[in-house]
Amino acid sequence: MQTSIPDVLLIEPQVFEDNRGFFLETYHAAKFAEAGIPHTFVQDNLSGSHKGVLRGLHYQIKHVQGKLVRVMAGEIFDVAVDLRRSSPTFGKWLGTQLSAEAKTQLWVPPGFAHGFYVLSDWAEVIYKVSDFYSPEGERTLLWSDPEIGIEWPLLNDDAPILSEKDRQGKLLKEAEVFE
Repeated sequence: MQTSIPDVLLIEPQVFEDNRGFFLETYHAAKFAEAGIPHTFVQDNLSGSHKGVLRGLHYQIKHVQGKLVRVMAGEIFDVAVDLRRSSPTFGKWLGTQLSAEAKTQLWVPPGFAHGFYVLSDWAEVIYKVSDFYSPEGERTLLWSDPEIGIEWPLLNDDAPILSEKDRQGKLLKEAEVFE
């Protein structure tokens, strides 16, 4: 499903439910390629986080990654920021709620920063990536950059729980971006 940033896709899988539970395909190469996601995935990542944790906004300059994000437990507010200078949506952000219950996924293409904020007591987020982790290429965009203006749904307006790396993120005007 198209979003306000055309290259970022919200995927609503077909879910088969009965008295035993449910079944769905979380990834099907041919169907994803047909939907505009022709990437091969090389690594799966899983994170578990408490309510109020904000992770991101992360991206890699070297070994640029596309990410296919889904929630296995709980609920998050997931964000993608376009860092492709040549794009008409450069510096724009898209945010959407993802939950284990809804089973939707978000495709964040290469050239975007990605992050999420945990809305439930606990959330487990799994994401497939299109290239390997590259510590030397890793970058962090400041989650609260006023130029970008992400409207994070902060619980009780409390400051999010951040890692030191995420506190030290760069403003868009200072960040390395893509052409």
